[in-house]
Amino acid sequence: MAIEIRLGDVVRLKKKHPCGSYEWQVVRLGADIGVRCLKCRRQVLLERSIFERRVRAFISRGD
Repeated sequence: MAIEIRLGDVVRLKKKHPCGSYEWQVVRLGADIGVRCLKCRRQVLLERSIFERRVRAFISRGD
């Protein structure tokens, strides 16, 4: 079961970033999902399968 992911989505992940934030914004779609930390603005690429396992909740939906 695939999750519908859109550019601009803000998600809460299971593991927190070293800066302390749990919230990330989706900035790239494809086989890998690009996310940006909303606190420190660091960008990370995650494999789609790993990203889907780590998503706890959608804070807001993109376009």
